[in-house]
Amino acid sequence: LVFAPLAGPEIVVSWGELDHRANQGATRLSRAGVGAGDIVVVGLPNSLEHATATLGAWKLGASVLPLRSDMPAWERSRLLDVAGASLVVGDWSDGPPPDLSKSDIAASWTLDAAAPAEDVAPPFTRLLPTSGSTGTPKIIVKPSPGYFFLEEAMRAVTGEESSVTLCASPLYHNNGFAFCYPLLLNGDRVVLMEHFEATQAIDLIERHRVTMTVLVPTMLQRVARLEGVDGRDFSSLLRVIYGGASLPEWVARKWLELLPPERFVFVYGGSEQLGTTMCTGKEWLERPGTVGQAVACDIRILDSDRKDVPTGEVGEIWMRLYDDEAPFSYIGIPTPEPIQGGYRSFGDMGRLDADGYLYIADRRRDMIVTGGVNVFPAEVEAVLSEHPGVSDVVVIGLPDPEWGHRVHALVEPADLADPPTADELRDFVRSRLSGPKVPKAFEIVARLPRTSAGKINRSALVEERSPGDGGSTTGGTKIRTETAEHPPL
Repeated sequence: LVFAPLAGPEIVVSWGELDHRANQGATRLSRAGVGAGDIVVVGLPNSLEHATATLGAWKLGASVLPLRSDMPAWERSRLLDVAGASLVVGDWSDGPPPDLSKSDIAASWTLDAAAPAEDVAPPFTRLLPTSGSTGTPKIIVKPSPGYFFLEEAMRAVTGEESSVTLCASPLYHNNGFAFCYPLLLNGDRVVLMEHFEATQAIDLIERHRVTMTVLVPTMLQRVARLEGVDGRDFSSLLRVIYGGASLPEWVARKWLELLPPERFVFVYGGSEQLGTTMCTGKEWLERPGTVGQAVACDIRILDSDRKDVPTGEVGEIWMRLYDDEAPFSYIGIPTPEPIQGGYRSFGDMGRLDADGYLYIADRRRDMIVTGGVNVFPAEVEAVLSEHPGVSDVVVIGLPDPEWGHRVHALVEPADLADPPTADELRDFVRSRLSGPKVPKAFEIVARLPRTSAGKINRSALVEERSPGDGGSTTGGTKIRTETAEHPPL
């Protein structure tokens, strides 16, 4: 494991050292009362301490729930209430303190490095938090078979050969956690970035002869815009995997110039692991816009009555794994039952062509994917609705050339003559939610265009505020729009 901080020298940890540190972490967690079947929250930034706590918990037979290290107290407390964790590792001072800090985990490296007496497999190796489309916090649970193996979908994406993997995503995100630790356990070398920075990422690819990495659209775009990028050495890369938000066509075509197209992989899926599609850049050039064909799953496109739509028409995407002996479930809310035949849906809309290639028409209806981070409007709306100066609010995602989409809030103030300012609203949201969930602009309107049933046409609001819309609003009078600064990745 190679840890690459933003500043200072890299730290290289051999397999023997990593195993010792994991044992030492297990000793420290055990002394804190962690045992088999427990859930351990690891709310640390990308670091060797994160690896120590995660691998140490697994050695004890405990499951790990990764959390964003800078998650505000309000958002964090709701998730922790749902999780029922036995122990929390973090470094926050707002709200109830964590049980162990990052420095406590680092101090464990002086402890006995003997392996735990019992070898107990954790019941879950993957627990991922989400607030869901309803704004209600929940945790996605994927049962573990008790040992590690590369699933068919993962092998199809990463390739059969062992790799040197660049982990550029945060470890609380599926793109970080699900690719760093599985590939590390597969025997691959993992280069872990403390935080994504485009120039450093290319430097690491060149220096370590990285063969595989997973990048979200914002990362891909920042690399593509770097001065002199055409002269950099990407020859070691056998796989660059893209997934998440929609990728602007110019970014895709730029990467297909930087790499042989067959080495760039488009992937569609989700944390619940309902199914996966993939294709190479070579296939994408023949079918621009596709996210590929099914991998170890079946796909159906259904209308609102759950009837199959004709080939080429848009409907809701439903997927069924070939082997789903251990399907996902939720902690916090009831797990939805599959429809007839075992099919499940993320709620995304799309179409299939005659050859079975999938094209995404809309991502999860209302969900906003900004910089590769999923933002559910209901959660942001729930926070803003608590502000005394807000009478009503709706949150939408608007197209953005850098972030894919940006979070945009339409606010109906309690007092139209004295509405809250963007700075006031932004600070209010930021005190409770993570940076990517904070709206980048607040639009004050005299009235939100809700129906008598309280519903609102989000698609129309997005369409009117997209480029070329002329700045109109639907049924409401726009007073002003104030723009907030971009939060960091």
